[in-house]
Amino acid sequence: MTTAARLTALLEKHPVWDGHNDLPWELREQAAYDLDAVDIAQRLTTTHTDLPRLREGGVGAQFWSVYVPSRLAGGEAVTATLEQIDCVHRMVNKYPGTLQLARTAADVEQAWSDGRIASLMGAEGGHSINESLAVLRMLYALGVRYMTLTHNDNVPWADSGTDTEVLGGLSPFGEDVVREMNRIGMLVDLSHTSAGTMRHTLRVTTAPVIFSHSSARAVCDVPRNVPDDVLAALAGNRGVCMVTFVPQFISPAVVEWRAGGGDGPEPRATLADVVAHVEHVREVAGVDHVGLGGDYDGTPALPEGLEDVTGYPRLLAALADNGWSDADLGKLTSGNVLRVLRDAESVAARTES
Repeated sequence: MTTAARLTALLEKHPVWDGHNDLPWELREQAAYDLDAVDIAQRLTTTHTDLPRLREGGVGAQFWSVYVPSRLAGGEAVTATLEQIDCVHRMVNKYPGTLQLARTAADVEQAWSDGRIASLMGAEGGHSINESLAVLRMLYALGVRYMTLTHNDNVPWADSGTDTEVLGGLSPFGEDVVREMNRIGMLVDLSHTSAGTMRHTLRVTTAPVIFSHSSARAVCDVPRNVPDDVLAALAGNRGVCMVTFVPQFISPAVVEWRAGGGDGPEPRATLADVVAHVEHVREVAGVDHVGLGGDYDGTPALPEGLEDVTGYPRLLAALADNGWSDADLGKLTSGNVLRVLRDAESVAARTES
């Protein structure tokens, strides 16, 4: 069997479940959420993502980011988050033959059985709840299944990895947020958070956590990536690190070029850079704790070979060439995150009983 045939069969059984795609914000920026003006049923040249290319890339489930920038605060952030959620709901309703809203692991599997792409949502940044557990619960009721505790800036109750450390992790209210997320079954996403917040959260949580779009700090030393001690702790937590494709998080050459002021042409990140991160997360955390979170439509540049959502099979082919078995590739594409969501649901069910 050729590698291509092998991967086609693999993706039919274990489609890609990507951890983070910013298409909803791109639709806001390009067309003020006019889904007729940007018809994702067509192959587009202005986005990284559309329905034909998702199919070509073997994507069977997507966490759509309902991101709002952290410059928005208070009620303004809540309103913008609700507009993002509304966009995802309308997008799913507009393309019912291809997309299916999913709230549970069972819903994801049902979408696959129906031949549709399971659509879940992730809120990117704790500023979206305006320090209100009630708002958190209402986001969950609307279908949001993870929340990234911070974006690029601190929130009053948690430190971001790209802001000045204030708390050293979580405040008491931040611990309450994590516990409430555990109680209702919402995944805690530690991408963007400081290493202190990562470690503090792992001490508090009773459910597996995710990194929806982060890579390995040992391979590329930037604050957006995950230190080895945290990766190692994922095994005990049963969580998953979903490796991202963002060049400035995966390529030391790109990081060095930016630090030097950007003289000369920017180096291109490559598919091999992503492979290095996937292999490192597997080595440190274990094959049961690695996934994929491309951050398509959330970054202007992407690695050679991964320029849009059609790239996943090329990445899987490179890993297959490295000796990955079908079983392990299936864990990477969706098996691990499916287990994590199911575990979070079980924790919530036990908490409520």
